Amino acid sequence: MSGLAMLNAGLTTQLLVSFFEVKGVIHYGIAGNANSSLHIGYVTVPRYWAHTGLWNWQRYGDGPNDELSLESDGDYTRKYGYLHFANFTTPSDQNSSNLLNNVWYQPEEIFPVTGTPEVRQHAFWVPVDEHYYQIAKSLESLELEKCLNSTTCLSNTPKAVLVERGASANVFVDNAAYRNFLYTKFNISPIDMESAAVALVCLEQRLPFIAIRSLSDLAGGGTSERNEAAVFSGLASQNAVTAVLQFIKSL
Repeated sequence: MSGLAMLNAGLTTQLLVSFFEVKGVIHYGIAGNANSSLHIGYVTVPRYWAHTGLWNWQRYGDGPNDELSLESDGDYTRKYGYLHFANFTTPSDQNSSNLLNNVWYQPEEIFPVTGTPEVRQHAFWVPVDEHYYQIAKSLESLELEKCLNSTTCLSNTPKAVLVERGASANVFVDNAAYRNFLYTKFNISPIDMESAAVALVCLEQRLPFIAIRSLSDLAGGGTSERNEAAVFSGLASQNAVTAVLQFIKSL
């Protein structure tokens, strides 16, 4: 157990690496879902993870063609795109503006153990270990739990799926507009608060890594009264455990 969010997950991973002879990291848990073609209870295994909470917040009046603050020094980039707040005005108005303007998504600065000391590198999409990812394909035939009890069952039978991308940030996403943005912009399926931190530590330490996340809710979707995670997080957790145990057996 690492505790909530990026800092705790990263610190816990680094402590494990520092005090034990770690050969690889298998991270697992539950996540929100940004991909409406997937369903609650599904187990997802992304090929790439990104931290989508590191931003350069652009001043009002500047736009996509304007250089960001400190961009010329190599500290920030416009490579990975931005969120334009005015696009989420309701009712929709193509000519509207918003004082919040734009936030530009940024890669992390990393200092790999195999790199040159004090010379930074950058990472946005962090790949999982390819060998681990190939092993994860065996999870696709796994039988997963569908029912919480005799009266509460999912309408779709959960299954394990390999997906292209997942994302983490220090944000609990329960907003359909941002969910749709993440999926449309980045092709992200699971969204959580820890996996990318673990992935980045493993990238720096040059350790094999994979994350297995079971979907507890459609972020911002479902009923208007409450988030489905309040009901199905237990079932999603059990499916994540089932998947990770099978993965370990297959190593």
